Amino acid sequence: MVRLALGMARRRMAALVAVAFAVLGGVAIVTGTGVLLESGLRSELSAGRLAGADVLVAADPTVPRAEDLDLALPERRPVPAELVHDLANVPGVTAVAGDVSFPAAVLDGDAAVAPVGDAATDGHGWSSVALLPRAAVEGAPPTGADEVALDADLAAAAGLEVGDTARLVAAGVPGEYRVTAVVRPAGAGVLFDDATAAELAGRTDGARAATVDLVGLRVEPGATDRVAAAVRAELPGTGLVVATGDDRGEAVLPGAASSRSLLVVLAGSLAGVPLLVVGFLVAGAVSVSIAGQRPELALLRAVGTTPRQLRRLVAAQATGIGAVAALPGLLLGYLLAGRFRSLLVDIGLLPEALPLTVSPLPAVAAVLLLLLVVQVAARGAAWRVSREPVTTVLGESRTGPRTPSAARTRAGLFLLVAAVPLAVPPLLVRSSLGAASTSMAGIVAAVGLALAGPALLRRVSGGLAARLPARASAPTWLATANLHGYALRSAGAISTLAMAVVFVLTYTFAQTTVTGAVARDVETATLADATVDASAVGGVPDGLLEEVRATEGVRAAAPVSTTTVLLTGRTLGTETVEPSSALVLSPAASDVLDLGVRSGDLIDLTGPTVAIGRELAEARGTTVGDDVALTLGDGTGVEARVVAVYDRTLGFGPVALSPDLAAGHRGSDLADSLLVRTDGTAGASERLAALQPDWPGIAVSGVDAGSGIAQATPPEVWVNLAVIVVLLGYVLLGTTNAMVAGTAQRRTEFATLRLTGTTPRQIRAMVRREAALISAAAVVAGLLLAALPLALLGVGFLARPWPAGPWWLVPATVVVVAVVAFLSTEGPTRLALRTPPAETLGRAG
Repeated sequence: MVRLALGMARRRMAALVAVAFAVLGGVAIVTGTGVLLESGLRSELSAGRLAGADVLVAADPTVPRAEDLDLALPERRPVPAELVHDLANVPGVTAVAGDVSFPAAVLDGDAAVAPVGDAATDGHGWSSVALLPRAAVEGAPPTGADEVALDADLAAAAGLEVGDTARLVAAGVPGEYRVTAVVRPAGAGVLFDDATAAELAGRTDGARAATVDLVGLRVEPGATDRVAAAVRAELPGTGLVVATGDDRGEAVLPGAASSRSLLVVLAGSLAGVPLLVVGFLVAGAVSVSIAGQRPELALLRAVGTTPRQLRRLVAAQATGIGAVAALPGLLLGYLLAGRFRSLLVDIGLLPEALPLTVSPLPAVAAVLLLLLVVQVAARGAAWRVSREPVTTVLGESRTGPRTPSAARTRAGLFLLVAAVPLAVPPLLVRSSLGAASTSMAGIVAAVGLALAGPALLRRVSGGLAARLPARASAPTWLATANLHGYALRSAGAISTLAMAVVFVLTYTFAQTTVTGAVARDVETATLADATVDASAVGGVPDGLLEEVRATEGVRAAAPVSTTTVLLTGRTLGTETVEPSSALVLSPAASDVLDLGVRSGDLIDLTGPTVAIGRELAEARGTTVGDDVALTLGDGTGVEARVVAVYDRTLGFGPVALSPDLAAGHRGSDLADSLLVRTDGTAGASERLAALQPDWPGIAVSGVDAGSGIAQATPPEVWVNLAVIVVLLGYVLLGTTNAMVAGTAQRRTEFATLRLTGTTPRQIRAMVRREAALISAAAVVAGLLLAALPLALLGVGFLARPWPAGPWWLVPATVVVVAVVAFLSTEGPTRLALRTPPAETLGRAG
């Protein structure tokens, strides 16, 4: 069986190359998806600056979810400081220290922020030096409120040495400190004496009084497991976890750990439409291969091969080709995963500290999945030729089946109808999740076209042939007759090109429409005309807001921050918990932002209060004055009174918290930035800009969708835009290979035409007209299939029946389709015509 399959493969290499390329690309995409998914589930974070601690005690960084993965919290919950003393008495512990983090930035000699570390979390207490790996200290510990120690990289970047005076902005307070020590390794941060650090970190009063971020323990050699067990025995029912080994990274970097969910989201987006595209293209390539082998398969049926043996033969051949193509696909998949991670790090959606997990599991899963797809596709493509009467198979061995299967047509029409409700979610859910259904609806419709296409094409091409004028040229008549007579073959090319059209338009316009709607919400809602950003120093310094408000020409200024809340709901009867972005707004926000408040007033955002979006209010049946239950980013459950309900949730998220409610539940209580509304004069802008030299690290700029006041563009948008490039290349490559293989298999047809008097020039003209008809049909079909989903997308997000995005994408797509159709047929046709027709027919016999 294997020898026979290989012998047949040698005679039809062009078609099998198409299968190989389809499998190669499919394996690469599935492998890359698997690597990202595994990394989101199993990636191991380094303990970083606290790698010297053998055991870490921290609050549980996750929230359990029923029938789903636990949700990583983006903010850190505190740990009682008294644990530092309690755990010091555990047998085997040699050192114990509590660690806190708070904003701290070091200024260099030019009053610029030293470009090292993370200003939002670089401040720590001196006792954390005991948890550093192989710590080396040059100098003495800081002992007063005006002393500080710096890690070696920060000191070098700022040009400071022991005994120098350093200018710092610590927890929003500018000041000068004497450098008492330089500490290695890099990453130790800015170190204050423990009392000063506790005060700067807000651990002396308020919601986080007498707490630390985590507690680290050094233990005797070989005692890690024993000490960890003893510590766990001390903490039952406290909600604290004990981490050792690779688990320590979860405790040290909860923000990085929560970013792993982004990788799961990415893998989820790649598991929908892209995998459907992969399956479609692999099945199409296998079908082209089987169609080219119909004469050999017919002869095998004639000599007594059973239907099951025939299907096994075809499946073995396709599987062998797929197995050969899988190895380079695996290598490409791991490369793609690495490039995606780099892209996410570059655009700030993934922290550098989060590595990819590389194991054989994604490769094994990809190979098994794609070989299963190849098996199913091969057996499905061979089903008709294996089950029909031998006489019918022999009669169709050269021409192929003329009449498409009724069941296939009905299935295709069903998918075309089923795509309509898939296009409706943008009308109901104005979010990136709702927009994602646009692409799915388009691709499902394209698959339906592939199934029902032959029947539809026969009807349309039959009508076209009947209406051709008598003066039409012979190549035109032949091209139209081929389109009608070989509807199965022609429909395959049309459907793959139409899928490319649908894919490009729906995928791209879904993303650009979401970003366009976000930008429109922000532009409409923003009354401010300037932003004062203080991220370089970890937050807005004390006194800056008052000075900005006192600046001549400033009408209003308000602090704005972003955080995360966990929203509960029910989907299909199951309770769900999902993270959502949220703003932290003061009562003054109404002077610089118009969120489209429907009821209530933002001026009441004081104390335990919240403003919520209209969709959330309707889902929960909540109105102004009601109490709502929320879970903050550190996992703390709160009850808050609703003081306003607003409309512009796409641009600003579904929740806005008062600063009092968010206090103590974010990494820092400092505001991220200030929104400023001026009188619009150039003088006011100049006076704002003149504040920068007096406040190192701040940046004054105009307001736009990227200024930080809006809800961050959902990660899925950026991810999908990157995925478009990869998948579009795969779709075009698969389409081109399938069309090249299909054209190469027409050698016998071309030879017969030449023997009946048709010249090579006329054959080339015929094929060009076929390519023109195929590309025109693909473009029209693709535009029709994409029209309804995109219209509903535009209505749902922009209140108009067309999406936002570059208008030139449509003509560019038309040109690409036409070029692919022409190049995929012109080259193989010219190559086929080089061989004398008698020789071609002799080889075919």
